[in-house]
Amino acid sequence: MNDNFYTLTTYIHNKNKITYPMEDYLEMIYRKKKEKITITSLSHDLNIKKSSCSKMIHKLKDLNLIKIEENKILLTSIGLKIAYNLYHRHQVLEHFLKNLNQENFELAQVEKLEHFIDEVTLRNLEKLTNQIIKQNGS
Repeated sequence: MNDNFYTLTTYIHNKNKITYPMEDYLEMIYRKKKEKITITSLSHDLNIKKSSCSKMIHKLKDLNLIKIEENKILLTSIGLKIAYNLYHRHQVLEHFLKNLNQENFELAQVEKLEHFIDEVTLRNLEKLTNQIIKQNGS
């Protein structure tokens, strides 16, 4: 019997304190970092209830990933590093899938995949995408 196979739940169990929804919040805060981000604006951008957003903001604050100054949500230095990497991961997957699927590209697919990809695969996808773009002359 092969000991390398597990159920999906075991594979996706996040050993870190940051959950997939937290990743989505951090990425969105990073995307909007030049704007005034409030619970109201963030809940609107993520299409969630303000009460749910408020709870998550408290969790992210407790993890020292965000801070609140003058009613604005800001990334801490730790949060900024994580959020940048999350945003970069999203961009790599989006560029890859746009090149692969062209007119059949769907953003929802990026949103689903981004939480499951590891750093090595991400770097290789980025290299592959750059090679494809270079070959196509785009």
